[in-house]
Amino acid sequence: MSQAVSSKPMTEESLAAVRDGSVSIARPVSLLRHLRYVLKAMRPRQWSKNGIVFIALIFSVNQSWQPEHLDSWDNLLLRAFITALVFCMASGAEYLINDTRDREIDRLHPRKRLRPIAAGLLSPGAAVAWAVALTAVSFAVAFAIDWRTGLVVVAYVGSSLAYSYVLKYQVILDVMAIAAGFVLRAMAGAYAIDVPISPWLYVVTALGALFLAITKRRAEVTLLQEEASNHRATLGLYTPALVDQMTSMVTASTVIAYALYTFTAENLPPNHTMMLTIPFVAYGIFRYLYLSLTKNEGGSPEEVLLKDVPLLVTVVAWVATSMAVLVAYR
Repeated sequence: MSQAVSSKPMTEESLAAVRDGSVSIARPVSLLRHLRYVLKAMRPRQWSKNGIVFIALIFSVNQSWQPEHLDSWDNLLLRAFITALVFCMASGAEYLINDTRDREIDRLHPRKRLRPIAAGLLSPGAAVAWAVALTAVSFAVAFAIDWRTGLVVVAYVGSSLAYSYVLKYQVILDVMAIAAGFVLRAMAGAYAIDVPISPWLYVVTALGALFLAITKRRAEVTLLQEEASNHRATLGLYTPALVDQMTSMVTASTVIAYALYTFTAENLPPNHTMMLTIPFVAYGIFRYLYLSLTKNEGGSPEEVLLKDVPLLVTVVAWVATSMAVLVAYR
């Protein structure tokens, strides 16, 4: 017997009925509701990660704000913004595929069980169809911006699929794959506006992403405890001692790498005023570490960024100070 699906989160009894096959998942009662489930499954809160695309624009501001280049500033900003939207579509498609594949084990997770696909609000077939369509559009738009940007987006989608099907089940390689996705975002942003970017910034981006991924693994291990291996075998291999050691190493490496970047990169002011931004980076990392270790908020980096006012102010201050230093040097 089929029954309509409520817009409210499914109860344990409803989820059990769906899994047992006693209740079938009806199609959404309206297109609007269906689109809402699709959008939710694309995890728009995590789209803040795609802000990495603007890194190249921020750190080339001393070149693009030259008088002869001011006329093209709006165009550069538009190209960066469209590139960010491309990654929103591509990453959203990857989440649809990932949640379709993991829908059974997600139902064992206290939070993930409420995701639209795991909760039975969005059918796997519809999710895959939307993923294919979004990926095709993201490819088309990316190649229209720049062929190099298009290739990077293709590489990003390929790495995301490799993560969903293989790498997420490989200890350590899973967090490194996540970091690679951030580096590809930064690379695409640079190609989109056709500016070179310091290798140091790629290193800092990769280390910062590793920091977020490792602290997220720690939060998952802490939350699931003995059930971690039941949710995903890889999580059972991450012991608290291991993730603590990895966190310490990556935290120190990120701060040191950024500090070195501020006075060694060729495109930065020779008077080393970029070092003024080091305190913002150090505080931001330590603030996030504090929230992760003492408040158990490391499981959702995007929510921490949007909800924690001191951290959000730090990010804004870092961007503003960086741009001010670079514009003054132009």
